[in-house]
Amino acid sequence: MTKVLVVYDSSTGNTEKMANAVADGAKQVKATEVAVLKVGKAKLQDLIDSDAIILGSPTYYGNMSGKMKSFIDRTNSIHGKLKGKVGGAFTSSGDTACGAETTLLAMLEAMLINGMIIQGRYDNKHYGPTAVEAPNKKEIESCKELGKRVAYLAAALGK
Repeated sequence: MTKVLVVYDSSTGNTEKMANAVADGAKQVKATEVAVLKVGKAKLQDLIDSDAIILGSPTYYGNMSGKMKSFIDRTNSIHGKLKGKVGGAFTSSGDTACGAETTLLAMLEAMLINGMIIQGRYDNKHYGPTAVEAPNKKEIESCKELGKRVAYLAAALGK
C-alpha cells in the first residue's frame, strides 16, 4: 500500500479545492491510500509515515504562507527521515505574475533539502499546478494529474 499525504494551507478555499483534486488523482492509482490535511492539523509523524508528500500553499508575496513555512521549518527536527520519499507541490495566487513559480520552488527546495525525490513535468506547469484564484477545470485536471504521477512514482519506487 502506497501512502500519499497532501498537506495544504488555504484561507479562501481555492488551495483546498486544489488539494482535494490532487488527492482525487492519487486515489486513481491502485493500492494507494491518501490523506488530506490542512497544515495546522498535520504532524511531522504524518510526513514520516507517508511514502509521498504533496504540499500546497497560496502564494503570499512570492512565497508560501507563513503557516506552511513554519511547518516546513519544523522538519529540521526530523532531518534525514524524509529521504527517498516522493514529493510534489501546487499553489494558487491572486493574479498572474504574482510569484506562483517562486512559491512552488520554495516548497520543492525544502523537499530536496530533506532528500526527497521530486516529480516534475516536462510539458507544462513544470514545477507543479498553479491557479489564479479559484481553480478552473483545466487547473483541477492538472492537480489530479500531479496526484496520479506522484502516487505512480512512489508505487514504482516501492516506497
